[in-house]
Amino acid sequence: MKKRIPVLKSVVCALSLTFSVLATASAERPVLPLPSAGEIGGQCQAGIADLNRKVSELEGIPVETEEGAEAFLKGWNRLQISLENLQGPMALLSQVSPDGEVRKNADACSMDVQRFITDLFQNAKLYRNMRIVRVNDDEERKLRQDNVSAYEDAGVSLLPDKQKRVKQILARLTEIDQEFSRNIRENKTRLVFTPYELQGLPKDYIDRLQKDEKGNFLLGFSYPEYIPFMQYAENDKARERYRFAFINRGTPANLRLLQEAVNLRHEMAVLSGYRSYADFALRRRMAKKPATVDKFLADVEKIVVSEEKRELDELRAFKAAVRQIPLSEAEIRRWDTNYWLQKVKQVRYNIDQNVLRQYFSTKASMDWVMGLASQLYGIEFKKADVPVWHSDVLYYDVIDKTTDKQIGGIYLDIYPREGKYGHAAAFPVQGSSTLENRLPISVLVANFNRYGLDLDELETMLHEFGHVLHGVMSRTRFVEQSGTSVERDFVEAPSQMFEEWAHDYEALSTLPLYCGNSCPKIDRDMLRRLNESRRFGQGIFYSRQALYAKYDMKIYSDKPGDVMDTWVDMEGKTLQGYDQGTQFPGQFSHVVSGYSAGYYGYLWSKVLALDMLSRFNGKLVNPQVGRFYRKTVLERGSELPADRMVRYFLGRSPDSAAFYEDISGLEVNK
Repeated sequence: MKKRIPVLKSVVCALSLTFSVLATASAERPVLPLPSAGEIGGQCQAGIADLNRKVSELEGIPVETEEGAEAFLKGWNRLQISLENLQGPMALLSQVSPDGEVRKNADACSMDVQRFITDLFQNAKLYRNMRIVRVNDDEERKLRQDNVSAYEDAGVSLLPDKQKRVKQILARLTEIDQEFSRNIRENKTRLVFTPYELQGLPKDYIDRLQKDEKGNFLLGFSYPEYIPFMQYAENDKARERYRFAFINRGTPANLRLLQEAVNLRHEMAVLSGYRSYADFALRRRMAKKPATVDKFLADVEKIVVSEEKRELDELRAFKAAVRQIPLSEAEIRRWDTNYWLQKVKQVRYNIDQNVLRQYFSTKASMDWVMGLASQLYGIEFKKADVPVWHSDVLYYDVIDKTTDKQIGGIYLDIYPREGKYGHAAAFPVQGSSTLENRLPISVLVANFNRYGLDLDELETMLHEFGHVLHGVMSRTRFVEQSGTSVERDFVEAPSQMFEEWAHDYEALSTLPLYCGNSCPKIDRDMLRRLNESRRFGQGIFYSRQALYAKYDMKIYSDKPGDVMDTWVDMEGKTLQGYDQGTQFPGQFSHVVSGYSAGYYGYLWSKVLALDMLSRFNGKLVNPQVGRFYRKTVLERGSELPADRMVRYFLGRSPDSAAFYEDISGLEVNK
């Protein structure tokens, strides 16, 4: 998922511009403004001035009275809408605009917004008002508590010198996040590979590559170029060289930035009276404290490391047989893993990821995903012609089938291009507020192969669209509680659950309908082989995820240490060891931004996702359960604590058995 801007609370990435045209009282089609590079500065200044006027108004409201409390909460909501309207488009455009000047100026505006946010949450008058404002229900009570927490996180109750330092730290963290991302996104390096080094790669892949004047091939760092290369290129040295460059594409600058971010967060936590940034951050999440996370990750590791060893042993044996070399010489290095996994799956399960692209046409798959959502949740997507930032981008109205009314809008920007955000993410650019008849907007940003998806990419499409749905189906009273504003260690659960439709026969059998029956249909036997092949390699995958999560917790512990030395030590203790010269932390953007001391959330949310899936009782295309899930989870945003919503949806307390069965393949006794 796309990280939210690292401000004081996870409220801030909702997007849509206080260039006030969109902040209306009527639920018209929600669209994003697309200012030019030259317009951004003036609009940003006007937006900040408007925000400051709203702050002054809120300071003077007598919140002790019933009328004053109502006026304050409504006024606070309008302030947050204006903030969203200003910050949102800037956060998006800085990552996706094809115009470098727009990206640059959007980053600059985001800095101005961050300074406003810090001032807002260090405002003692508003802090007092928020603490004592009268509330009438659970939603208002949670809104009050979440914002009181945000004020305290920003150091509002600290002594002036400490408060000033927190303000400086928050501003610098925003700069670091922007620069870290920019160093990766703007990297235009093209590696040169000879035709010999491309042996094994599919012809259609090679035919689409750029060449130099000598007939050699030029490859960059987009996923459609990198991932197939690591799966199919027969030349070990070529894969090693490509992986080395890919892993190091943000270094050495990003290592310095990460170290600075870690040090600053530790300082901020200590200023606030906490031993570590992990202690500081986790108190607002489901896990509550680092010890809980450490135990969870240790429990995961007990299972996955043995699975990883078994899988690596199988890969070594397979490699030895294919290459006709002694088993002792059959190493599996990290640049070998995906290649040999693919080879085993071809032989053992008759599954070739590249062949799957003919089954999963990219456009048809996107239409199929929207079709699934329509069937499950009672909504409809209608394409509309609106201004967009690139010709590849599509916009859809989201319509409720029962009422035939629009409930939101989505943008799809799913193909790679130079200067664009390099991963797959959902941007919750505009939140819902029923108080203001405000409709949500979500943006899917990805870098999919134009000509078809493999199974992993299909899962990614479903995952990110799960975030999109979480945002666009929100029906919250207050905009701050809209969509993905939930606890960081729950936010991935709805999207991870939606991935599972990629493994369901009833769902997949309808995909050919979306490509005019020109796509081959997956039969039950093929689906069985797909699911079996998917399971092989999960030990390797989950071990890596556990390592990332442990590293994140370590650098944000009470003894952060050197970020690179810590990584070398931790990766060095894994089964495949440390790859000399690689500097992975320099492109690990999660730990710089919204997932700092939070990467464990991907595994934690997976527990909840698979448990919630059990509510469908094996029939995933079930509109009755889907609509109940929509009402109890998706529409509620963060109006209630996540554990409370999950309990209500399940009708019981959450259980981890489904997760451990998934990662181990063994049934777990409850």
